[in-house]
Amino acid sequence: MDALVALAPDVWQLPLQPRSGLNAYLVGDVLIDAGWPWSLGRLLAALEGRRVSAHLLTHAHPDHQGASAALCAARQVPLWCGAADRDVAETAAFASPWRGPRRRLFQLAERIGVPGHRVDRTLREGDAVAGFEVIATPGHTPGHLSLWRPADGVVILGDVVAHHPPPSLSPGLREPAPRVTLDPLQNRRSIRKIAALHPSLVCFGHGPPLANGERFLRWAEGLGSTERA
Repeated sequence: MDALVALAPDVWQLPLQPRSGLNAYLVGDVLIDAGWPWSLGRLLAALEGRRVSAHLLTHAHPDHQGASAALCAARQVPLWCGAADRDVAETAAFASPWRGPRRRLFQLAERIGVPGHRVDRTLREGDAVAGFEVIATPGHTPGHLSLWRPADGVVILGDVVAHHPPPSLSPGLREPAPRVTLDPLQNRRSIRKIAALHPSLVCFGHGPPLANGERFLRWAEGLGSTERA
């Protein structure tokens, strides 16, 4: 795996698993997401010699904030996230928003030992981050955020959509699994919201970046009604 992959001016992908199975990104001097706890060594090595002023979570899930507390401590940077995800990010109580059988999956995730961390800034739609605009994209989690740069059409959308390369069992663009998505219907609305921006480069939390905005738009248009997911 390459340490940092240049995607666009001031935008780098940091693959944390083979085949871009899990990604962090660096935009300017802001680190987006941090993988699992065991991603810390790779993050620190990739960021060595680079200025980092803040660490932003697209959403408070254990595979995205696993190394956040340790990273913030090591680099002495503040943690930012969406306002509606703040409590979970700070307490690491990932199961707290869930009810029913799906709650048990997040209770298992809590046992991995992902720590919470104080959130220094909560972000909302329209906030500016390193030349990007914050877009509220709830559904996967209540406070899920994406980052959009109108100047060149780059979007970093966390887990709003996944992009599975072959030879996975379900290659291509995919909605996040319902078992880990709090409100699939709301997430589908967020997909359409991103598609309406007509992005030219789509960067995923899971999967390789897609430099084909028309393909993303056609896929989103083919999802069907937003009244049922």
